[in-house]
Amino acid sequence: MTEAIDQALQRMEAALTRLEGAVAHRFASERDPSDLETELAIMGEDRARLAAELDAASARLVEVEATASDVGARLGRAIHAVEGVLAPPDTPR
Repeated sequence: MTEAIDQALQRMEAALTRLEGAVAHRFASERDPSDLETELAIMGEDRARLAAELDAASARLVEVEATASDVGARLGRAIHAVEGVLAPPDTPR
């Protein structure tokens, strides 16, 4: 009976060795350096594109803020002019 157990243990050990080899091969094939390089290149391109979009959006924000400031100043002058027209002639401004 001991011989049967020894044979079963040997078969199990061989199966585990094959399984470990298959797992190691699978991990190695999934992390192929060329795949990592490709993924890194794609991420670099995405980063560059996003940086360019952020720069464009920031420039547009500066333009919008300047335009809003100009519109606010013009609106203030228009309000002052309308108040001047509507005020009675003897009321100081």
